[in-house]
Amino acid sequence: MTTKHFAAKITAATLALAIAAPAAAQQAAPPPVSHGPALAGVCILSVEGAIGGSTVGQYVQTRLQQISTQVEAELRGEETSITNEAQAIEQQRASLNQDAFDKRRADLQVRLNAFQRKASLRERELAVTQQKALARVGQEMEPLIRQVYQQRQCSVLLNRDALLLGNPDMDITPMVVTALNGKITQFAFDRERLDQPAAGAQTR
Repeated sequence: MTTKHFAAKITAATLALAIAAPAAAQQAAPPPVSHGPALAGVCILSVEGAIGGSTVGQYVQTRLQQISTQVEAELRGEETSITNEAQAIEQQRASLNQDAFDKRRADLQVRLNAFQRKASLRERELAVTQQKALARVGQEMEPLIRQVYQQRQCSVLLNRDALLLGNPDMDITPMVVTALNGKITQFAFDRERLDQPAAGAQTR
């Protein structure tokens, strides 16, 4: 397993958790199932469950929501300003000559185009921020998964989320969560800035 592989799984996993959590909370608990004996050497793991159940995973989700809220507030303010200007232009249309009206409308269009570019940029920045934060979680978790795998003397590790059912005695997810909580609970990160040149980049 590579860090890149884990990071890719974690990105999709966290998005799925964020979307599915409210719906899952409303569902009734499934009826109990009787399992056969645990298979020696066969282990199962839910990467999604490990992230969602870990302190650092929950911290990342909370921090990403904070950053997203900040971006929404920034864009909402500019959008409101543009909307108000558009309404003002229409209200003053009768008192403006054609040249003045066309000039104000053209200036507003320039603002609107710039706003749309900024909104698109912020969307990409949020995506990159999420990817990097989750990649960090993946880097922290990967050696722990290997460690628990060896401690449990697993011969094969299966993705629990790809199975319909599985004996919980073979599930190493709780052990991975415990190990991850003992290693890291949070780390500082802010929104990535894609409109700034990378450090060390040459300028002309």
